[in-house]
Amino acid sequence: MLEVDGIHTYYGESHVLHGVSLRVAAGEAVALLGRNGAGKTTVMRSIVGFTPPRAGRVVFEGQPIERWPAYRIARRGLALVPQGRRIFAPLSVRENLLLGARPSGWTLERVFELFPRLRERQAQLGGTLSGGEQQMLAIARALLTNGRLLLLDEPSEGLAPLIVREIGTTLRALKAQRLSLLLVEQNYHLALRVADRVYVMNKGQIVYQGTPAGLEADEEVKRRYLGVA
Repeated sequence: MLEVDGIHTYYGESHVLHGVSLRVAAGEAVALLGRNGAGKTTVMRSIVGFTPPRAGRVVFEGQPIERWPAYRIARRGLALVPQGRRIFAPLSVRENLLLGARPSGWTLERVFELFPRLRERQAQLGGTLSGGEQQMLAIARALLTNGRLLLLDEPSEGLAPLIVREIGTTLRALKAQRLSLLLVEQNYHLALRVADRVYVMNKGQIVYQGTPAGLEADEEVKRRYLGVA
């Protein structure tokens, strides 16, 4: 479904990604792990067109998209849940949800079934929600664009452990519905509960790829690149 092949991405003259390659198959959940500054968010920005790579390819459903503008990539079927959630604080929950909604499988009623708290708070301003509720809103908003691949950038960031578990349950439910997921995370345990395959980044490069079980067994990779004992 998604193939990232040898991309090199820069911020000005700063060379951030050095030949990064990864893939996400249809119906698969893939996690991209690494410490702060490893380049994970830059991978996301490269895929969705915010910071296009200067070299390499990004192919979605057989179509090269690395030179497309971000709005066209979104229309093609990639849905982003950005780092920091980026909801519209002055708008109501319902308005946030309807802003980018497109007709297809996901409907307002369907996301309310997935997130009952959003139904209860649909008239409430987005900026007055808790951090966990804002994250639910960001995921629901992305689902309503009816993309075929959901990209999530640090969805557990800044959330209490109980809310992180709820987000993990939601992601596993989406995976069970065969929605393809690419998850950027620092939360090692959340990522391994959700993912079918895992990539680990360090200094703009992929340093490990394999299964969650394989990573769990690799003490050197966990210690060296993830700080997990």
